[in-house]
Formats: sequence, structure tokens, C-alpha cells
Amino acid sequence: MSLRALPHADPGVPDTRSGFRFLLWLEKRQIRSQIAAALWGTLHMAAVGSFPAVVGFAVQSVVDHSGRRLATAGGLMLALGVLTALGDTMLHRTAVTNWITAAARVQLLLARKTVELGSVLTRRVAAGEVMAVSTGDVEKIGWFVEALARFTSALIATIGIAVALVLYQPALGGLVAACIPVLAFAVLPLLPRATRRADEQREKAGKATALASDTVAGLRVLRGIGGEELFLARYRHASQEVRTAAVRSARMWALISMMQVVLPGLLLVGVAWYGARLALDGRISVGELVTVYGTVGFLMFPLRGFEEIAMAYSFSRPSAKRAARVLSLERGASSVTSTVASGGEDTAPAGDLYDPATGLLAPAGLLTAVVCGDPDAAGRLADRLGGHSPERKDDDPSVLLGGTALDALPLALARTAVLVQDKDPVLLSGTLRELLDIPSSGTVDPSTALAAAQCGDVLDALAQASVDDSGDPMRTRITERGRSLSGGQRQRLALARSLVTDPEVLVLDEPTSAVDSHTEARIAQGLKELREGRTTVVFASSPLLLDRADRVVFIADGSVRSVGTHHELLHGDLAYRAVVTRETELELELEKAEESA
Repeated sequence: MSLRALPHADPGVPDTRSGFRFLLWLEKRQIRSQIAAALWGTLHMAAVGSFPAVVGFAVQSVVDHSGRRLATAGGLMLALGVLTALGDTMLHRTAVTNWITAAARVQLLLARKTVELGSVLTRRVAAGEVMAVSTGDVEKIGWFVEALARFTSALIATIGIAVALVLYQPALGGLVAACIPVLAFAVLPLLPRATRRADEQREKAGKATALASDTVAGLRVLRGIGGEELFLARYRHASQEVRTAAVRSARMWALISMMQVVLPGLLLVGVAWYGARLALDGRISVGELVTVYGTVGFLMFPLRGFEEIAMAYSFSRPSAKRAARVLSLERGASSVTSTVASGGEDTAPAGDLYDPATGLLAPAGLLTAVVCGDPDAAGRLADRLGGHSPERKDDDPSVLLGGTALDALPLALARTAVLVQDKDPVLLSGTLRELLDIPSSGTVDPSTALAAAQCGDVLDALAQASVDDSGDPMRTRITERGRSLSGGQRQRLALARSLVTDPEVLVLDEPTSAVDSHTEARIAQGLKELREGRTTVVFASSPLLLDRADRVVFIADGSVRSVGTHHELLHGDLAYRAVVTRETELELELEKAEESA
């Protein structure tokens, strides 16, 4: 495959049953380029491996005083030089292509899975592990795919040379052929220990990466409580553990490399000694001795391929296992791949949003507020309404939109129909214009959405922070995750981004938890006016938001307990009133008893 064809139009459906099967699947996906690399590698090694025979032929020509044969040897050397250069160049070209192609395929699969799962991904897999898979693990997987083709050519060359030596000079060739398996498999007893040490290093490196990611994400909080030095000490300790593990792993691989040099060296010394004895006895010619000696010296080159493939597999196997674990995650109980493959409708359905598991009904075109006593349960329900709950099982019913199961829709349609804004939304780095330049219906423009989300003071702050003296807040860059903004400012910008999208159903999880009450009241009014005629579900317990809702649904113990307006539930359901007013049910019962008395 040419690099110009990247990225892949379709990376395929990976086999994620195990790390080995995933590596095997990658090999099969680019088998033609792997065969091409192996053939070029075989040509290169055959040309290099033939040089000792030609040199021996030239030496014997000098001994025999044959100018014609010496000229023939010179011509052969020139031809072998050309073949060596051609084989080496094309091998490097195809091998690097295989490496980049495999890495690009894995990265595209990971990107597709990230888009598919959304915020559910980091709830199932630690962010540090996802980062490690998408960076270092991708490189190691590509290394194995690339090294396998060169190992194949090395194996073919080694077997071919051993057979040729036996036929050419049985006395020395038999000795070399008998020693080759010993040289190739001598390092096998060391590989399990080397692999364990490499796994230990990667595990510690992954923990250090996760710790660094968490520290950077919570840097503002750490500074507020004076915990920078504490977390710095923790990361320093984790980093030293990684260094120690890396040194232990490197020592083992250095021992393996040493054996790959020492053992062939001992063979070379033995061949030189035994061959010299045979030459002195007149049993072989000087040219034959030079040929066999040079060939044994060449064998050190392909034997290095055995060490490399062992290292590549040892490093890539756990990397492939981690990648397969991430890629095996599913959006819900049903497979997204099979859903997409089955076709589905061309347009997203419209109608009421209904969750059979809890009994929650959000009528089409209305603003429905949902009150849950447990904030975690509210977050899980919000994810469920979006069709990507991480805890849904095969026998759980799917959320219905207009009578159509969300899990029965292709992912793109499900995302178009229902948009879920998490309680802790992420703002990507870039300008405000880029933040709001997202796929949308086109009905709501950014200025309208910003006004409805009460972002006036945010725009003023961004205008003052503008670095190009334009004073245009739309051109001001927002730092990663919006760390330069306050929590309330981030919430309002995220809300404006969701309003610009203008989905058929918008699910908001505590969209105003970080803003003051006056701003919250204006946001509630702006949200109701802008989403008029659209289905909106807001998870909240603030009376300011609840009072603007068309209907309020109170959920307790995993199911709908009562439905009505905010004032109706406030006076008719003590449990609802306890959640909203932060009073206990006992206090409310005593208060009610005093009023009745």
C-alpha cells in the first residue's frame, strides 16, 4: 500500500479476542505489502550472502594466476553490489511503509472507537491508558508488523545459506549447519524473563502517565489547596520506578544482544581454526576457506533478525492486548458495527423520548426537568438517554425515540438525534469561533446561542485577552480544556455550543451548577425560549430551572415516582421537596404537621 493512500478509507473490523489475534489480523490486512517486503529482504540478503563466495572465487583466481576468472569475479561483485543496493533500498521503503500503514490503521481504529464511545470511554478505561495506547503502543505494534517481514527474509536466507554450505563444502558446512539452530535458539530461555521485565516497565510507565495526566488536569485545584509538592513527589517517585524498571529491562536485552554477538563469534573462530587445519592438510582450497569464513561472518547479520523479532513481539504483545481491550468496547448492548452494516433509516426519528427501564417520558417539543436524589444516577441516566450507557446489559431495553430504539439506529443518526452534554463538559483548545464551528442544523447561529447561555461577560473577558488587538472575542484562543476560564464560564460556553448544534433532543446534565442564581434564572429563560418546539431534558435540582420546565419528573430508586409541575410536586411529594429544598423528609413532615395543627 502506498503512503499516499493514507488515511484508510475503511480500517476494517479488527479481531479483538486477544492481542495475538489482533496482531494476526493486522498482518492479514496488509499481507501483500508484507510479502513484497519479505521478497525484497530476501533479495538483499541473498546478494550480500553471495559476496563471500565471489570473494573466495577471486582469491582462488589469484592463487591460480587466472586473469579471466578474476575479471569474472569483479563483474559478479559489481552485479551483486547493484542487487544489494536495490534490495536494501526497496526493503527499507516497503518496511517503513508497512510500519506506518499498520500504525495509521490502529490510530484510525482508536479514533473511530473514541468517537463511537464519547465520554463513556474514559469511564471504562483510564485516560492515561488510552493515551499510552494511542502513542507508544501504536508504535510498538507497527514495529512488530514491520519486523516480521524482515525476519521472514532472514529466516529464508539462513536456511538457504546453511544448505548451500553443506553442498559446497560438507566438512565445514556440516559444522556450520549444526551450530545454526543453537545460535538461533540459545536466547529462548532468556526471553520469558526479558518479557516480564519489559511488561513491568510498561505497567509502571502507564501508571506514571496516568498520574501526570491527572495532575495536569487538576493543577488549578492542587494550587488552591497547596498540593503541588505532594503530587510532584508522587510523580517523581513513579518516574524513578519507571527508570529502575527500564534499566532492569535494558540489562536483560543487553545480555541477549551479547549472546547474539559472542556465540556467532565463537563459531567464526572455530570455523577459522578448523578450516585452516583442513587447508594445511590440502583437503580444501584457500578460496573455499575464504568463502566459508566470509559466509559464517555474514550469518551474524540475519541472526540479528531473530533477536529483533523476539524483542518486537515481546514489546508489541502487551501493547496489542491493551489496544484490543480498548477496541473491543461497545457503545451499548448491541454491536454498533452490525447496526451500521444493517443499514437503518436515512433520517433520525422524531417524537417522544422514552426510557422503559425507569419509565421516564420526555414529550416531544417540551422542556422536561428530571430530578434525581443521586447525582451519579442522574449522570448514568443522561448517558442512557443518549444511547451510550456503559452499564447497559443485553437484556436491558433500549431508550426509544419516536418509538424507535436508539440502539437500532446507526451511530451517526443516534448522535444527530440526541445530544447529551455532560455535567463536566470539555472545551477543546482553539479559538471561540472554532469551538462553535461544529455540525449543526443551521437554525441557531453562534451569537443567538451565546446570548441564550448568558455569555456576555465571557465574551468581554475573551475580548480583553485577545492577542491580536482586534478585540474580537471570536478570535481569542481558549486554552486546553478551558483552564483559563472559570467553571461557570466553561459551563456557559459548553451550553452555547450545545445550543448551536440544535439537535432534535438535547439532554443537559446540571448545565448551571457553577453559575450564580441571577445568571441561572436568565439562562433558564433563554433556554426555554430558544428550544421552543424542541425536546429538551434537563437534569437539575435548582428551583430556578425547575420552575421554567413544562413538566418535572421525579425519579427515586431507579424509577419514576411522580410527574407534574414544580409547584405541584413541591406541595404534593415530600421526597421531591426534600431533594429540592435540601431538607430531610422528617423535618418536612413535622413542618406539615405543625401547619395542619
